[in-house]
Amino acid sequence: MASGQRIAVVGATGAVGQTTLKLLKQRNFPVRDLRAFASARSTGKTVKFGDDDITVETLDANSFKGIDIALFSAGSEQSRQFAPFAVKAGAVVVDKSSAFRMNPEVPLIVPEINAAAARSHRGILSCPNCTTIVTVMPLKPIHDAGRLRRVIATSFQAVSGAGVNGVAALREETLAWARGEKIEPRHFQHQIAFNVIPHIDKFGEGGYTGEEMKLVGEMRKILALPDLAVSPTTVRVPVFTAHSIAVNVETETKVTAAAARAAFERFQGLRVVDDPAHNQYPMPIIAEGQDHCLVGRIREDLGVANALNFWVAGDQLRKGAALNGIQIAELLL
Repeated sequence: MASGQRIAVVGATGAVGQTTLKLLKQRNFPVRDLRAFASARSTGKTVKFGDDDITVETLDANSFKGIDIALFSAGSEQSRQFAPFAVKAGAVVVDKSSAFRMNPEVPLIVPEINAAAARSHRGILSCPNCTTIVTVMPLKPIHDAGRLRRVIATSFQAVSGAGVNGVAALREETLAWARGEKIEPRHFQHQIAFNVIPHIDKFGEGGYTGEEMKLVGEMRKILALPDLAVSPTTVRVPVFTAHSIAVNVETETKVTAAAARAAFERFQGLRVVDDPAHNQYPMPIIAEGQDHCLVGRIREDLGVANALNFWVAGDQLRKGAALNGIQIAELLL
């Protein structure tokens, strides 16, 4: 392996962990040594890092000796338990779970938006929720152009956002339908094949779900707008990969559709796909595998003077998780 950083990937056998390994290699991240960790049931398996087979180790309190950067994608419980051990051992943790996102002492980073906040880290940096990342990417250039007053965001989230069980549920239910068999939901609360479920995470105060409240709190923290009015709805849809969000924004000063399009085109990490005359607009099927978030259907609100509508889609396994984490690690270099 090349000279450089000693890296630990925690949750290496999961979808985000696997994508992290691929992107570290694709982006030529300077890896001197790489160790892969997962739960006990994966111990002894191997994962690919380029041409190398890396043996998966069991995670414990002593796993991080000599590690420079630990990339966590194993869930909030594991992060809360083991990230402090990594920091104590001298590593910097980039965590993709919800464990530390709203901790005021932990920077919540989307590098294209608030890279400077990473300087204040105390050993842990946090990645936002995948839906938040895809949604907030086009909000930053709009805020810079006209200052945000209100955001209405309705997400259409792929089943892979719920992990391998979500993917299996859509595949198995679709095959059951094709065979004429009765569909028995085994992962989601309802059938997901040929259906949409307006419910992700547990319901809380006021009828909003945990996923929706993540969107509110995380966007406010990333944009440094603690009083931003946000109205969220999150929906699970029968798509394998890439989340889409319908966004309506109201700004203090008017931003025309043309000005918004120009701002999106200039913003790193966004790609405008907006040619309705030729049926060109963002869709999950073209966002899958892309590092950019795709934005289109850009139009002015018919009822509010300083408001815009647009549609954004992004691969939640890449920019929504693994890529954003690696970009944070690149900031550390």
